[in-house]
Amino acid sequence: MKKQNYSYIGISLIVLLFGIYAVPKIVAHFQTANLHKFNKVPDFEFINQDRETITNKNYEGKVYVVEFFFATCPTICPLMNAQMVEIQNEFMGNPNFGIASFSITPEIDTPHQLKEYAKNNGINHKNWHLLTGKPDDVVYDLSNEGFKLYAGKGEASHGGFEHSGLFALVDKDGYIRSRYDEHGNPIMYYRALDEHNFGNQVQELKEDIKLLLKE
Repeated sequence: MKKQNYSYIGISLIVLLFGIYAVPKIVAHFQTANLHKFNKVPDFEFINQDRETITNKNYEGKVYVVEFFFATCPTICPLMNAQMVEIQNEFMGNPNFGIASFSITPEIDTPHQLKEYAKNNGINHKNWHLLTGKPDDVVYDLSNEGFKLYAGKGEASHGGFEHSGLFALVDKDGYIRSRYDEHGNPIMYYRALDEHNFGNQVQELKEDIKLLLKE
């Protein structure tokens, strides 16, 4: 009888120890991001608002959000960056999070201009880089070919340039990621605008950033 009790106790201890070891891993598994993986972001090299050279390597091991904008934009950029500041504030102080804002008017958006833009718009996360310093065709290639986000010349009423109102989410390994829609299709990008028509995709973006940070 005692031997059976000892055996039972031994088995119970093994099960308990296994549970202590395995349950956190099981929970972590279900908390990891079920997000679609697209292409890897192409290499890039720009100058930020502090006149520092910024490349892909500055974002290695970080989850980051990408947008294309210009500081003198009279239409959607102020709305987009108001949303981006909310995202910034959600992850303030997190060294594994970043933002890359590429100017599509580099001949106008000098580092000095972007520094002023950052001050005037509450941009203060150390990993939020406002990027400029390359000819506009380089930026257009990065946007249109690398990210598949439209950028180009536009109407005067739009400031003379046009770009999408979308944010791209990039994981720690440099791949574009996104959640799936209700039909099981990857959305690829997150809308910064039109929340009433498309749901709050900025909130969804925040949730997906948190998932990728756990990976």
